[in-house]
Amino acid sequence: MKLPIFTGSAVAIVTPFSKGGVDLTALERLLDFQLQNGTDAVVVCGTTGESSTMSYRERMRTIEFCVEYVAGRVPVIAGSGSNSTENAVILSRDAQRSGADALLVVTPYYNKATQAGLIRHYTTLADAVSCPVILYNVPSRTGVNIAPETCARLAEHRNILGIKEASGDLGAVQRIRRLCPPDFYIWSGNDDETVPICALGGKGVISVAANVVPAQMHRLVELCLQNDFAAAGELQIALKPLCDALFCEVNPIPVKTALNLMGWEAGPLRLPLCQPSEEHLQLIQTTLAEYGLIPES
Repeated sequence: MKLPIFTGSAVAIVTPFSKGGVDLTALERLLDFQLQNGTDAVVVCGTTGESSTMSYRERMRTIEFCVEYVAGRVPVIAGSGSNSTENAVILSRDAQRSGADALLVVTPYYNKATQAGLIRHYTTLADAVSCPVILYNVPSRTGVNIAPETCARLAEHRNILGIKEASGDLGAVQRIRRLCPPDFYIWSGNDDETVPICALGGKGVISVAANVVPAQMHRLVELCLQNDFAAAGELQIALKPLCDALFCEVNPIPVKTALNLMGWEAGPLRLPLCQPSEEHLQLIQTTLAEYGLIPES
């Protein structure tokens, strides 16, 4: 039986940039913040980490650095997806060689593969590595959805561990749980759906909000795993305005802006991502102040 690589809250960590590339000193501070506040795993070079605008060399060095610095305290999961199966295989093999404990692989974007193509893509990739692979379903960004029936086919592979579900379709989550074996695990890919997905058998969340409130996201899943869904629901509702503010523009624009406002020196966004509008910047500032994360202006 396959075991989950983590239960709880995994931070989809931002990548701090400087003029010279990735700011590893700033990344070290961010990792400390996460580890000191109960984060259960670190996802590096995912969507929130702006991997699509990083060079191959930057991605591998960032993964290696996270693995070395975390030093086994929690699992490190590397984003290694691509819209080219060949490139995804190369990235995945090299991320595994860099010491990643598992891989998070987004569906091929832009190509709009069929379900048969998704099965071949993920099977080819999983055959090429020996570490666990987590599927990442986010059709709002990629233009393609992983059907529950496709999950059931892929769940048969020894290296395919589960799915980060960010489709927003709780009906699909139920069908995945019904069609797939117990050792095909589900993690929420949307912060504000953590409790309902855990109630349907999910093992936690891969979280954007954990960048700014790691202890609260850890506690949210902890309550779910303790079957205290009344308290978990209250905390989920309390965090909802923050989650909304962190998605007022496309991720990771708001969360990186929030970290910079909090003094974490997360650095600039890389084009084509850019700073939020004045209206959204004010929303982010006001919300952070309401949660006591920055002083009120």
